[in-house]
Amino acid sequence: MNDNSTIAGAGSSGPGDVQQAKPAKGRAAEFFRKFCKQRLSLAAGIFIVLLAIVALFGPYLAPFDPNEPDYDALMAPPSAAHWAGTDEYGRDILSRLIDGTQLTLAVSLSAVLIAAIFGTILGLLSGYYGGWWDRLIMRSSDVLFSFPDLLLAIGIVAILGPGLSNVVIAVAVFGTPSFARIIRSVTLSAKETLFVEAARSMGAKNGRIIWKHIFPETVPSVIVNVTMKIGGAILAASSLSFLGMGAKPTEPDWGAMLSMGRDYLSIAPHIVYIPGIAIFLTVLAFNLVGDGLRDALDPKTKN
Repeated sequence: MNDNSTIAGAGSSGPGDVQQAKPAKGRAAEFFRKFCKQRLSLAAGIFIVLLAIVALFGPYLAPFDPNEPDYDALMAPPSAAHWAGTDEYGRDILSRLIDGTQLTLAVSLSAVLIAAIFGTILGLLSGYYGGWWDRLIMRSSDVLFSFPDLLLAIGIVAILGPGLSNVVIAVAVFGTPSFARIIRSVTLSAKETLFVEAARSMGAKNGRIIWKHIFPETVPSVIVNVTMKIGGAILAASSLSFLGMGAKPTEPDWGAMLSMGRDYLSIAPHIVYIPGIAIFLTVLAFNLVGDGLRDALDPKTKN
């Protein structure tokens, strides 16, 4: 994997090596230069920043109350009055998209961060200690990997019950094994480096070695994987809401908006197309940023 090779290369140098001699500002400037050279990733990053601004200031940016109906404009197509049209209740679709941005991003980010935390801990334990820790964690990951992600999420939500909090749990569960496997690979490489062997020979305890010396080596891989996983989390959460297992129909969740509009696809396709385009662009942006971060963090990339 590119993620693992990236950190393996970085992990081969310890605190006293040449790589450590480069100032932090210099490394940050080099990373920024590499990332900015990737035009698509840079454009996607700008899009995500704008999306974050919309999520934070949505109530002030929405032109209408997202839940206020306009009975004189039921399923009206996009126009000067309603830029994205209205839905079956006459609610402004653009306002609902803006209001739902915070909800959609909050669910996906929460799920991915939970998966990253637990996956990183499990990967560190598995890679450093090996033995029965490794067998237990990796075999459990294999069991979860054997299920399609969405099918596993549907099963978990079916057991726990519908609701956005359970959607977060479901998405976090199927995201944890990938983090565990990637971090395990990085840990296996990092624990063989000279500075880890030196720390061990000086009597450092295992806990200190893991969190002080090995964990920092895994951070770039965690960042890249988090960015890549957010897109998949948005798709999974929207799919569950589309199936009626996530957000309530009255909530401006993008997946729920798709579900509500599917019955009117033949007479008012904009009700479905516009939320669908929003999901598509957001997922694409996070994937492009993830690719850009991976390439910019790769020490083998010279240009």
